[in-house]
Order: sequence, then C-alpha cells, then structure tokens
Amino acid sequence: MIPQPGEIWIADIPFTSGTASKLRPVLVLWTDAADVVVAAVTSAPSRSRTDVALQNWPAAGLRVASTVRLSRLDCLEQNLLRRRLGMVDQSDAGQLKQVWANEIRLRF
Repeated sequence: MIPQPGEIWIADIPFTSGTASKLRPVLVLWTDAADVVVAAVTSAPSRSRTDVALQNWPAAGLRVASTVRLSRLDCLEQNLLRRRLGMVDQSDAGQLKQVWANEIRLRF
C-alpha cells in the first residue's frame, strides 16, 4: 500500500543513536520518491501555534485524543511505515493546512 498525504500511519521511528526504534503514529504530509515526509502525532496536548489538536481523531484511526506537531517533521523511508490507521477528515485537514500556511516558513 502506497502512503497518501493526509493518512495516519504507525511508523518505526529510529532513535538518533541508531541503537533502537519505537513505533509511533505519524501524519503523512507528502511523498518524495521512496521517502515520506511526516509530522509527529502525540497524545500530549497542544503546546505551540504549530500544534493542531485533531477534533475527529477516531476517524483518523487513533485510540486517544491526539495532536499533530507540524514542527516535528521526519523524512522516512516508506518501508518504515508499518500499517495505515486512517485518514484525517476534511475539517481537521483544513485546520492543518491553515496552520501550515500561517505558521510554517523559513526564518533565515
């Protein structure tokens, strides 16, 4: 299954040290050849303007209320995506796009 933007997946995220990894939910933002760019999904509440609390998290396949951290991006090989959970709904997608457009930009 090829990951699509807007989908929530469980990814095997490697630790920086390379000694281990942890399964974590991620939001696929875009694909780039054999890679995907993803944003972290957490059960922690929003803490900055770049965090988006999902209103319809059950439709996205998540077990608990969740927040997408648009400031926590990873570029992963697609083979690190283990299984698809679901898709963000239109309302949450609109909110994510609005926050991206207003808050994510180069600052140099």
